[in-house]
Amino acid sequence: MKRHQQILLGALVIQVVLAVVVFWPRTAVSGVGEPAIPGLSAADVVALAVVDNEGAQVALRKIDGAWVLPDAGNYPAKEATITPLLDKLVELDTATLVAQTEASHRALQVSEDTFQRRLDVEMQDGTRHTIYLGSAPRYTATHFRVEGQAETYLTTDVATWEFNALPSAWIETAYGTLDQTTVTAVTLENANGVFELVKDGDNWTLADLQADEEVAVTATSAIVRNACSLSVQTPLGTDLQPDYGLDEPAAVVTLETSDGATHVLHVGAKGPDEVSYTVKHSDSPYYVRVAEYSVRAMVENARADFLQAPVEATPTTP
Repeated sequence: MKRHQQILLGALVIQVVLAVVVFWPRTAVSGVGEPAIPGLSAADVVALAVVDNEGAQVALRKIDGAWVLPDAGNYPAKEATITPLLDKLVELDTATLVAQTEASHRALQVSEDTFQRRLDVEMQDGTRHTIYLGSAPRYTATHFRVEGQAETYLTTDVATWEFNALPSAWIETAYGTLDQTTVTAVTLENANGVFELVKDGDNWTLADLQADEEVAVTATSAIVRNACSLSVQTPLGTDLQPDYGLDEPAAVVTLETSDGATHVLHVGAKGPDEVSYTVKHSDSPYYVRVAEYSVRAMVENARADFLQAPVEATPTTP
């Protein structure tokens, strides 16, 4: 039995040594590696797609010199976010070799079916490159591999979190922005009625507020604030779809501004995730989804929700 245990222990030691040999980072002899993708130039990239380990994905494309989301009706994307990340991909090099075999790909999370991020890059001449970003042995370093190569390298220049697979990470999320100080009147219409809000000094009140009623300023101001500016979760494009629920909107908010203009926000149906709503602002050609909490009051509020609850008298002790 003792001899058997010694053999098992010896085998374990050999496995550990092999693992260290295979996975221990190796720095190139010169100290400086070659470019991971020779000839890659950020200026020549015309498309970038990001897929994460949970299946979320986003596609970006440069059209007529501007970056957009082609799957969302060419919704504008932020070049200021995209260009620095492309520059980082250009700087990926082979200075720190981690492994040289396909058997290591899954363990380092850089295989075709196991990765943290898959980056699909398309060049102006039609050439395509795929980069897998994998596990992070430490906070400041990430394993990566270029498709078609067995070698896996380590980089300190790129982190997986920088390549978010959600569209909102690549766009200006402000939607339908109006300067609240220019708004002079607001009308909300939902299933519970029509509510007219008017300015009362710095606050908003109900136009038909009765003498014995007190407005709930936080409730009225929230309607105006959110109607003036919402944050996009998902851009949807410029084509109206039946499932957006905007043929019979759940709420309509009309805002009048001091320049005589009228701005209208339509709130449609809940999204498939049940925690967002589809909306359309008259100032934008795009349909978008926003967080459910930001428009919930527009959809659900009744008149009582805009009023302070009456204070009940404290019974006196006889």
